[in-house]
Amino acid sequence: MKKILYLLFVGLVFTACGDQLDQFPKDSISPETFFNTENDLRLYTNSFYGALPSGEGVYNESVDNIIKNSLPDEIQGIRTVPTSGGGWDWGNLRNINFYLENSVKCSDEKARARYDGVARFFRAYFYFNMVKRFGDVPWYDKVILEDDKEALQKARDPRTLVVENMLKDLDYAIENLPATRTVDQVSKWTALALKSRICFYEGTFRKYHTEFNLSGWESLLDQSIAASEQLIANSGYALYSTGNASKDYLNLFASISPIATEVILARQFSDALQIYHNVNYYTMTASYGRPGLEKRLVNSYLMADGSRFTDRPGYDKMLFIDEVKNRDARLAQTIRTPGYTRIGESTTLVPEFGSTVSGYQLIKFVAGTQYDTYEKACNSMPIFRYAEILLNYAEAKAERGTLTQADLDKSITLVRTRVGMPKLELAKANADPDPYLANLYPAVSGSNKGVILEIRRERGVELVMENFRWDDVMRWKAASVFTEQFKGMYFPSVGTYDLDGDGKMDICIYKDTKPDAGNVQYLKLKSDITLENGESGNIVVNPQIKKKWDDTKDYLYPIPIQERLLNLNLTQNPGWKDGID
Repeated sequence: MKKILYLLFVGLVFTACGDQLDQFPKDSISPETFFNTENDLRLYTNSFYGALPSGEGVYNESVDNIIKNSLPDEIQGIRTVPTSGGGWDWGNLRNINFYLENSVKCSDEKARARYDGVARFFRAYFYFNMVKRFGDVPWYDKVILEDDKEALQKARDPRTLVVENMLKDLDYAIENLPATRTVDQVSKWTALALKSRICFYEGTFRKYHTEFNLSGWESLLDQSIAASEQLIANSGYALYSTGNASKDYLNLFASISPIATEVILARQFSDALQIYHNVNYYTMTASYGRPGLEKRLVNSYLMADGSRFTDRPGYDKMLFIDEVKNRDARLAQTIRTPGYTRIGESTTLVPEFGSTVSGYQLIKFVAGTQYDTYEKACNSMPIFRYAEILLNYAEAKAERGTLTQADLDKSITLVRTRVGMPKLELAKANADPDPYLANLYPAVSGSNKGVILEIRRERGVELVMENFRWDDVMRWKAASVFTEQFKGMYFPSVGTYDLDGDGKMDICIYKDTKPDAGNVQYLKLKSDITLENGESGNIVVNPQIKKKWDDTKDYLYPIPIQERLLNLNLTQNPGWKDGID
């Protein structure tokens, strides 16, 4: 608890630092009297943790695997070039570079190396987000003075140079950060996890986005593999498992304190300190878009015996109670399925259609009922966890063409074993690629097509609701998945339905006059619910909202107009028109 309070205090101290590259945090500290001791360095670098995602920044995923009653501008294709803002914010970088220029005042070389490692970790983290969003960006490794015209008018550096510098920062962090596993402070292992993530993202992005003519994807994947291997072999992390395949995945995310065997770095919250997020309320009210899983993700969960659900006859017209039977145990630990009870409760609950647009109501991250009210949840949110590293490792090796069955057994097999699923067999997957997934991801080809598709399946199932989906679709160049009609549960007609098989009707779908069906959820056609065939079919979500994606420009965001007017050397990203050129 003391650590949480400490971080909050330091974060507040440094919010006065400003947002521009040419400003010093003069009203917070004085360089002449600070940076002299290890405590000074620790205090300053603790301010960097504010750059990590908030609780909402983790669970509030909303692109296609999780859908709501509205659509982001990105998916609608209605983004425009902003006048200002738009993510072009350099305040965190200036704060980091200010520290690195002044930490040399500390004579304790060991302390300085450690906290310089923290700073350089966060500089790599900052630039990773900038590169993903904008591509080429200026690389700054010093504070920009207000009269430094050359720096202020700097052109965008090539993406390749920026990534190279990011990896130098991470290599320094890996070398100098402590090897102690801590969930609230970056360590050697956190730096290796970030290197695994960055090289994995950038390597696959360059492989699939040939339009950018970026070389070196093979080397980047090799570096991701090496970072993952080092973490796997030496860190001591393991997947959380008590042997309860039907509960362990759910409990990992509902835990108030992060489970440190698996969670490498977490955003922590506290009831005692009144530091909360909103995930219970988010999943159980109509106030935040009524989130739910999308039908294609539900379809992608395997059967419990490892066979493909979408190979079953009539899979696309199954009632809810039938489609969720004998599936990968993570499905029943991600959404409400028959027999679901809240943690610590015994009353069985069915999906509440007032809280989910698709009918597939989320339970991942949902803790006990005492956390249900507005802004009262305080379970931890993982920023890095070991399962991601295992998935990175397997996919990078598959894309690189070096994957073996032994590699799968020390990565994907472990992820599946936690929930009682059989292992993924390399030869079998490549001999019979899943046509359902192949249709979703037509760019996947080659001798490893089958296993790459299976690893993508695994990634979607394991990491759903953890804010990975947008990045995955971007690096795969697979945004066509955004433009298809989003769907939910299937209903063959109007009428009443028993969702959990207890003999009692749970919902009534009606057309005109509301019938008397007893104590059920009433859903009026074209008002509360829309079915794709009028009076039958899957729920269709946001059918009135058009979706559009332009491959020639939408994989990068535009540079704001104001920034281009202030610095005429900044070029605009391809396809974005701002009237300046």
